[in-house]
Amino acid sequence: MSSDITRKAGVAMILAAAAFLSACQVRPLYSENSGVVEKLSSVGFSEAGSRVEQQVRNRLIFLASRGAGEAVNPQYQVELHATAAVADTLLAESSDTSKAGRVTVTVTYTLRATTDNHVIKAGSRATTALVDFPDQEFAKQRAIRDAQNRAADRVAEFVGADIAAALSR
Repeated sequence: MSSDITRKAGVAMILAAAAFLSACQVRPLYSENSGVVEKLSSVGFSEAGSRVEQQVRNRLIFLASRGAGEAVNPQYQVELHATAAVADTLLAESSDTSKAGRVTVTVTYTLRATTDNHVIKAGSRATTALVDFPDQEFAKQRAIRDAQNRAADRVAEFVGADIAAALSR
């Protein structure tokens, strides 16, 4: 009798799982019939105030337009603010200098419709890139700049995915 109840409970669980999974709809974010590609190509981005912000902006323009450049008459506008911070992580005790560090780029953004200024999505993303500090000062500054560029490109990918997901709804 208990095996009969167990069998019925197992069948009920399988049917419930099948019903639950049939409600799921998975589709590619950039599918042709979703219209996301057209919406992304009509996104404009605010002017940059710093070098890192310009790096993020350039990467977002490239991602949104698929390399075609900025939108002429954007239907959506993204207000961007990006900051970069450098932190020492590995101190050499003998010289009290750092041999490695982290560069963190943080972006806050707001996506609005240009027609009614309605906020569609607002958020913040951050990414960290690791960097080794050479002994030469110029090489150290160049390494920091390269790490900022890597982190800016990576955080732009996240922001771009957020914007695409918001526009696909």
